Amino acid sequence: MIIGVTEHGHKELVAVEDGHRESEASWRELLTGLRERGLDHAPKLAVGDGALGFWKALSKVFPETRHQRCWVHKTANVLDKLPKSVQPKVKSALHEIYLAETRDSAHKAFDSTLKRFQDKYPKAMENLEKDRNELLAFYDFPAIHWIHLRTTNPIESTFATVRLRTKQSRSCGSRDTTLSMVFKLLQSAQKRWKRIKGFDQLKLVVDNVQFRDGEQVDDQTGRDAA
Repeated sequence: MIIGVTEHGHKELVAVEDGHRESEASWRELLTGLRERGLDHAPKLAVGDGALGFWKALSKVFPETRHQRCWVHKTANVLDKLPKSVQPKVKSALHEIYLAETRDSAHKAFDSTLKRFQDKYPKAMENLEKDRNELLAFYDFPAIHWIHLRTTNPIESTFATVRLRTKQSRSCGSRDTTLSMVFKLLQSAQKRWKRIKGFDQLKLVVDNVQFRDGEQVDDQTGRDAA
C-alpha cells in the first residue's frame, strides 16, 4: 500500500497490491506500475519501515528518491531488544533525537544515546545506528512537514482496520475478492484522512528548493532565508 499527497495537501491512496512477503519483486512490480501510470518524476522522499524489499525496489525504480525510515517502527525494533526495565529510558532518549530542532542536535543526541547504552545493549544500539542517515533525512524538508515525515502512521492506522476485517473474513473469498475488499476499505478510510500541514510549501519541495533544518536556504548565500 502506498499513500501520496496532492499539491493541495490531500493524502490519496495511489497503489495497493498483494505480494509475497513484501519481497523486492512484489514491490518493484507495484512501483513500476506507478511509473507506467504516469508518475514520471521520482518522489522526493519515501517514508517506510524496515522492509528491505521495498527499499531495494525503490532504489531501482526511483533511484533519485531519498529514504526516510519510520521512527515508530525503529523505536519498536530497538525496544524489542531491551529488558522492559530499561525501555522507558531508551524511549525517552530516542524522543530527544527525532524531536531535536536541528540535524546537528539530533546527531549529538544520537551519539549520546549510543554512548550511554552501547556497552550493555549492543544489539539494540546496532539496530539504531545502522539507519542513522535514513532516520534523519526529514531535516532537509520544511519543518512544518516533519510531523508527517517521521512516521508511517497514516498507513498503519488505516491498515489496522483492514487487518481486522480480513481476519474476520479469512478463507471466505478468492485472492481477487479479498484484494477488492481491501481496496474498498481503503477508499472509505481515505475520506477521513486529514490534509497535511504546510501544503503550500509542497511546490517548493517539488521545485527543488533547498531546506536545511527545516528552513528554506537562500541559493546565493547558502544561508537560511529570512
